[in-house]
Amino acid sequence: MSERDDDTAPVEDSIEGETPIQRALRLKKAILDARPKPPRGGRFQREQAARVASGASRPWMSK
Repeated sequence: MSERDDDTAPVEDSIEGETPIQRALRLKKAILDARPKPPRGGRFQREQAARVASGASRPWMSK
């Protein structure tokens, strides 16, 4: 049986002095930045603006 120690696995993209939490946050931000972004401007933006206003769901707020 060979003993496996995952804590000593080599980390390719670690930065000197970076804590595990900082590394996790940096990797999470990189993943979120890599996601496809919604289209900007044009028809899409007009459709977004034409949606129901936030106060419209509370009719008791208007007289």
